[in-house]
Amino acid sequence: MESSFKRVYLEAYKNRFLELLNLPSFSWRFLRLAFINILSNLMVPIAGLLSITFLGHLEDIHHLAGVTLATIIFNYLYRALGFLRTSTTGITAQGMGRKDSQSVLLVLLKNGLLALSLGLIILVLQYPVRWIGFNLISAAPIVKASAQSYYDMRILGAPAVLLNFVLIGWFLGKEQSGKVLWLSIIGNGANVILDYLLIIRWGLESGGAGLATSLSQIIMCLIGLCLVIKEINWQDIQKVRQKLSFEQWKGNLMLNRDLFIRTLILLSAFSLFTNVSSAMGTLVLAENSVLLQVFSLVVYFIDGLAFATESLAGNFKGKGSKKQLIPLLKLSGSLGFTLALVAVFILISFPQTFFGLLTNHQEIFPYLQSHVIWLLPVLGFGSIAFILDGYFIGLAEGVMLRNTALGSTFIGFFPVAMIAWHYSSSNLLWLALSLFMMTRVILLGLKVPQTLEN
Repeated sequence: MESSFKRVYLEAYKNRFLELLNLPSFSWRFLRLAFINILSNLMVPIAGLLSITFLGHLEDIHHLAGVTLATIIFNYLYRALGFLRTSTTGITAQGMGRKDSQSVLLVLLKNGLLALSLGLIILVLQYPVRWIGFNLISAAPIVKASAQSYYDMRILGAPAVLLNFVLIGWFLGKEQSGKVLWLSIIGNGANVILDYLLIIRWGLESGGAGLATSLSQIIMCLIGLCLVIKEINWQDIQKVRQKLSFEQWKGNLMLNRDLFIRTLILLSAFSLFTNVSSAMGTLVLAENSVLLQVFSLVVYFIDGLAFATESLAGNFKGKGSKKQLIPLLKLSGSLGFTLALVAVFILISFPQTFFGLLTNHQEIFPYLQSHVIWLLPVLGFGSIAFILDGYFIGLAEGVMLRNTALGSTFIGFFPVAMIAWHYSSSNLLWLALSLFMMTRVILLGLKVPQTLEN
């Protein structure tokens, strides 16, 4: 009785606090999801940093260089297939909003089978993929050998990686971010422990790093499946299995196709940014790489807000509560934009201190200090673009996301990037990236009114 009274009192206090700040009633729910998502996201760079530390302390540096090289292939491959998470989140959240447990389970089965199929295809085609990947990348033979050892071990975890995308997307759609956090802690924690054992203790070098990543993904997948099994039973699966019709698969595949194209286009824009930077010389490439690392770090925080936006936008659409979509956008957009401004303010105010943590090459510091201001428009517009991405992902608007990605890349980014390459101007290249983000915001923003129509 006393605990029940405390809960009621606390809820009333929260609601009163939100009223005083003129915040929507779902704000606590949003902030809780965002906070847990941010913690989960931060596990990835922390684990990656520790893995690099183990490799960086080996006697031969080519192992670290080889792993960095092979990681480019996996980043492109897995990020391109990230639609498995995004499509799962949006459809699951809508099913939760409608209180339709069968559609929630159905999306898990459909995308789970798709992820497993794609993972097995990757295993079958691992040697052609390796041949193509390493022929597109230039490196010394000893570095390529280390890279291939890492690749051969890491590719074994492909089915688990893709299934994890679906599991994480499903839990996010159900607003079970706590489970996502635990999976992230377990997966990345296992990766660090296995890295230490396989690289340092047992001397397996770059191959050990790849095997550690594969095993940690398999462990994470098995635990995720155990969490799913606790929530569903065989009778539920038997009921929805009959609904796996061609039309159901067709709609699911069309959404995944659009999200795949969208992701591939966005990845290509950043790859072009890196390639043009490389054409301007090693120093410019190093300088821009550092700034992109900072950008990526801030995006880990903004993505936490975007993931929460996905979950709630889908839930509100499923409930038919479209009147809450605009307050959701205002809350998440204002928080994302504020976060971006604070990050840029810190970087501009203390460039020597912050960049000193990332590199000790003093020759690039003048460039970093003069170009850090470009993070203001890139992160400012980018923060809103990522929130809008989360909004449309939650609504499962794949066509809108695909078309705006194409438009922002070929209208906002590509022309200016080519001019930057022609004149070898790094400032023009950063202008291209700023216009890319701005165009995404404009094109996505213009589509928002359509999502509010009945």
